Amino acid sequence: MGESPHLLLVDDERSIREPLAVYLSKQSFRVTQAGDAESARMRMAAYAIDLVVLDIMMPGEDGLSLCRHIRATSEIPVILLTAKSEETDRIVGLEMGADDYVVKPFSPRELAARIKTVLRRATGGGGLRQHAPESGSFAFASWVLKTGERALIDREGVSVPLSTGEYNLLLALVQRPRQVLTRDQLLDLTQGREAAAFDRAIDNQVSRLRRKIEADPKNPDIIKTVWGGGYALSTDVTRL
Repeated sequence: MGESPHLLLVDDERSIREPLAVYLSKQSFRVTQAGDAESARMRMAAYAIDLVVLDIMMPGEDGLSLCRHIRATSEIPVILLTAKSEETDRIVGLEMGADDYVVKPFSPRELAARIKTVLRRATGGGGLRQHAPESGSFAFASWVLKTGERALIDREGVSVPLSTGEYNLLLALVQRPRQVLTRDQLLDLTQGREAAAFDRAIDNQVSRLRRKIEADPKNPDIIKTVWGGGYALSTDVTRL
């Protein structure tokens, strides 16, 4: 079975957000929820999101401000949830780059159909949108990860071969130094949460990666295990 699109549902009204998340999950979407813009930013940093469903009217930072941030930093499609009285906001949101909007009250079935349509446009009908890789180099400990060449270089300038899974895992970690990432997050960031994927796959990749970059793989200093949490890159990272 292929990957399911991962949605971020952002709405401060729990009575709307939670039942909608349940419905969309039954439509074969993976759904992560956020009750405000700050939480949404954290979720987008922690997961590989394929589409954001975003309520315009929220306390604190509103949906239009968050939409502007999303469009300035990514190509993630955005569908706005608006009230009938928010016509001006809908126009502004579309001018900011939102892909569609749905007016409250709406049927979950209508929203699901709009989501599928926007995802088809975003992928050209060919499946999940491919997230653009972050370019550049990351220096950490005595290593440099070069994303353009997909190469790991040691202090002597020698390239250490990495499998695709090892490279994707290391890239996810160096992009989020000192941040604890759960196995579920790492699966999502590195390969997408597929039906056949399982948490042990991440443990195996971490073990193989440690054998390549740690001085003592059994007592790692770079990739730390956080018991009950997941894994974290425990060193500072410099963008080159």
